Amino acid sequence: MSSLAITWTLGSPGWAVVKVADDHGEAEVVASCVTDAPEEFLYAVARLVLGDESTRAEWEGEPQVYRWFFHRDGPVVDVRLVLADNTQGPDDSGVVLWSGCHTITALARSAVRAFDRIDYEQGEEAYESQWGRPFPRTELEALRTARRSHR
Repeated sequence: MSSLAITWTLGSPGWAVVKVADDHGEAEVVASCVTDAPEEFLYAVARLVLGDESTRAEWEGEPQVYRWFFHRDGPVVDVRLVLADNTQGPDDSGVVLWSGCHTITALARSAVRAFDRIDYEQGEEAYESQWGRPFPRTELEALRTARRSHR
């Protein structure tokens, strides 16, 4: 399995640029604050750590939507990031922008690191000011706790 890196960078107010990359490819997408994108993503990864076999997260890109699909088989998670035209389209519509197979440990670690970096570099107040919503502390700590309890 290849290394996995996820970065969440705040751009203009209410927007984030998110990059996912591994040794086989990368994708860069945007997320709007009109939905709970970071919370939904962190919660989906926590559910996988806790044993769910499949889950998803959706990010609004206005007007397009980015969908993360996760399917776990034992310790390995198949991840697909799909661009769809809008939120009304079925899950099987859209274009796969990136996909990869990674351990649940690597996925969870990458998600935690992405938000720990934001917290360290900007702090929760600056994050809320830039993003327009509070820092996803509850979801980040839930994922961190799930990782510790399922090692």
